[in-house]
Amino acid sequence: MKVSDFDYNLPSELIAQQPMKPRDRSRLLVLNKRSENIEHSLFYELDRYLEKGDVLVMNDSKVIPARLIGNKKETQGKTEVFLHRKTQARLWECLLKGKNIKRGTVVVFKRGLQAEVKDKSNHETWIVEFNKKEKELINDLYKIGHTPLPPYIKRPEGEKSKDRMKYQTVYAKENKKGSVAAPTAGLHFSHRVMKKIKNKGIKLEYITLHVGLGTFAQVKTEKVKDHKMHAEWAEVKKSTLKNIIKAKQDGRRVVAVGTTSARALEAIFQYKKYSKILNKNYELRITNYEDFRGWINIFIYPGFKFQVVDAILTNFHLPKSTLLMLISAFACIESNRNTGKKKIDKTYQSAIRQGYRFYSYGDAMFIY
Repeated sequence: MKVSDFDYNLPSELIAQQPMKPRDRSRLLVLNKRSENIEHSLFYELDRYLEKGDVLVMNDSKVIPARLIGNKKETQGKTEVFLHRKTQARLWECLLKGKNIKRGTVVVFKRGLQAEVKDKSNHETWIVEFNKKEKELINDLYKIGHTPLPPYIKRPEGEKSKDRMKYQTVYAKENKKGSVAAPTAGLHFSHRVMKKIKNKGIKLEYITLHVGLGTFAQVKTEKVKDHKMHAEWAEVKKSTLKNIIKAKQDGRRVVAVGTTSARALEAIFQYKKYSKILNKNYELRITNYEDFRGWINIFIYPGFKFQVVDAILTNFHLPKSTLLMLISAFACIESNRNTGKKKIDKTYQSAIRQGYRFYSYGDAMFIY
């Protein structure tokens, strides 16, 4: 399977530059992957497509202002530091943008913050050591950092202040800071929509997956299977795991809000400890669960067998992206891995004809 198989042409005017206002007035395309029926709706009517007893799993990670603009200490050359993930005390894996960056380069920012380039991490990222501990660093980010908007969202001069609020879900938790990109399927939710969903008897559960560079990283390999995902940190409470298994036992649907939630759930249940539960018709006891905390780098593409997720709420994704590959995998209902891709191709062409808005600030899609 080639990466080029997941390419498509999108008119540039369909790339959303601003979120819908109010956010729950985005459009919603609904795809029944079995009948291949496509329905056009609005996001605030999402409750029509959910069933009483469904478990809606949402990613409560909060986006941090992960872009820092500074100057090299020696030459004053402009340098951009894009935080990816913490590796050790004061050490972060980062993307760097600037001329003649090498080991030992020191970048100076406002508020006395400095970063020294320590080593090359891989062909894209560097390990950088900051002169402040994590709590102080995060505080500084909120003073001088920029919201890490995707490159296809154009702004006249860096970040507009409103993006810090708009590029954030309404349910992101203050104690769950760590994402460098928003889990964008959740951007459509308003408190009004969440209230409607709860009133219908749908259970809301939260997981945390700090979205990393994998969201931005291009797939540069020719063959899909040769691509390596960046690891991302995930946390899921044992009570959430327990409620998800109970839903599977009862025959109720687990609905992932976004590809981040889907990846987290499927990764956790690939692990030996939890896969045993799913492989035995949910008959094992579930009283000895522990909270899950760990790095995941699962790569889902056509041919993958979903064990947990029964429906996905998602956005419209970039060509040749791992996210497009994931929903193509989910759209399969037979062992033939090409069926899902064909359905998504057809659905995306329908969305383009209908003038849907694409990417992070764009419209939503519900697949079941």
